[in-house]
Amino acid sequence: MSATSSGEPSGVEAALASATLRIECGREGFARVREFTRATLRSWSLEHRADDATLVVTELAANAATHAVPWTPAGEANVWLRLVLEDAHLVLSVHDPCDSRPVPAPVAGSDLAEHGRGLCIVDALAEEWGWTPHPPTGKTVWAKLPTLPAPS
Repeated sequence: MSATSSGEPSGVEAALASATLRIECGREGFARVREFTRATLRSWSLEHRADDATLVVTELAANAATHAVPWTPAGEANVWLRLVLEDAHLVLSVHDPCDSRPVPAPVAGSDLAEHGRGLCIVDALAEEWGWTPHPPTGKTVWAKLPTLPAPS
């Protein structure tokens, strides 16, 4: 099960590869995030992680667009996706200009609710996730997925 923490991912390994994309916060931008994630994982021979990784980055990007971008001055809402391949993990991260910590929504309510489940989904799929503040403003929310296929 994953653990929420603040700071850098534990057991940081040397990156074997990385890819970065500026996120346009909107329907086309999120489609581009999913396409970029799938293409990058395909190039790294990690197609077996594409579904989980795509869902995680979509949730992280949507959270940034919903909670961070509206509070930044016009034209300053830079949101970035970064994928990092390590020996045993894929680290997915989204950097946004807001410095407030991500807060998982309470689990109460309907399982069919349209909003408020993003970090719960990230928590369910990731081995570990957390956030790193970047003073004076901004943060990176990250999640680690194993590179090995999930057991059947």
